[in-house]
Amino acid sequence: MSTSEGSSWIKAGIEILEKIERTQSEPIERASQICAEAIGAGGLVHLFGTGHSRIPVEEMFPRYGSYPGFNPIVELSMTFHTQVVGANGQRQAMFIERTPGLAEVILSNFKFSPKDALIAFSASGLGAVVVEMARGARRRGLPVIAVTSVAQSQAGEVDERVGARLSDEADVVIDLCTPAGDALCRLEGLAETPVGPGSTLAAVAIANSIKVRTAELLVAMGKPPAVITSAAEVGRKRSEELFDAAYKEHARRASRTLAT
Repeated sequence: MSTSEGSSWIKAGIEILEKIERTQSEPIERASQICAEAIGAGGLVHLFGTGHSRIPVEEMFPRYGSYPGFNPIVELSMTFHTQVVGANGQRQAMFIERTPGLAEVILSNFKFSPKDALIAFSASGLGAVVVEMARGARRRGLPVIAVTSVAQSQAGEVDERVGARLSDEADVVIDLCTPAGDALCRLEGLAETPVGPGSTLAAVAIANSIKVRTAELLVAMGKPPAVITSAAEVGRKRSEELFDAAYKEHARRASRTLAT
């Protein structure tokens, strides 16, 4: 997209969301069915992403409009960006997320149930850690949902030490529908370097689509979730009750996942 209008990114973002709605409804539905089955059976849907892909992980739980059953797994060494350079800098984070073998170290901290599932978020779908997290989860019997940019992943080279893309290690693949370079806007004078990534917008939209549809399915199963809700919606007392209920339920489910 070439335009000098300030709204160009919003227009491009809307086009991405419309493409997701038009082309990804089926895999989103399949993913939601997997999540509802896991949560309804008392299991957990584990969530993982490195770099900026931690954002949809945290979008799923805990925050207003979310509910227990989703278990965020975030490794700060691969997601801490505010230092940029120096100690805890971006170079280190990018190096770590490309390190083969680390995923098994992370996975060894958890005890997974046959009732569990995993959603792995990665725009490129090429980092060693996220690919091997998906592979390790499948090896442990968990269904794996990949949220990735098919165009970006196919444009990149597979790390021969890893031997696969994230999409190769998934039972369900949901396409972010973002371009190979992620950024959405080409500006006059910056034709070689597009501006304004779209993968976070797309990933958050997909995450919430799954969250809402999963809630619908849980209600239909007679297992409505305890949704964290603002006092502006239900009053302070009820809001506090819902927070406590959600946290207690999360603690109950999560307590059995830590390996000793």
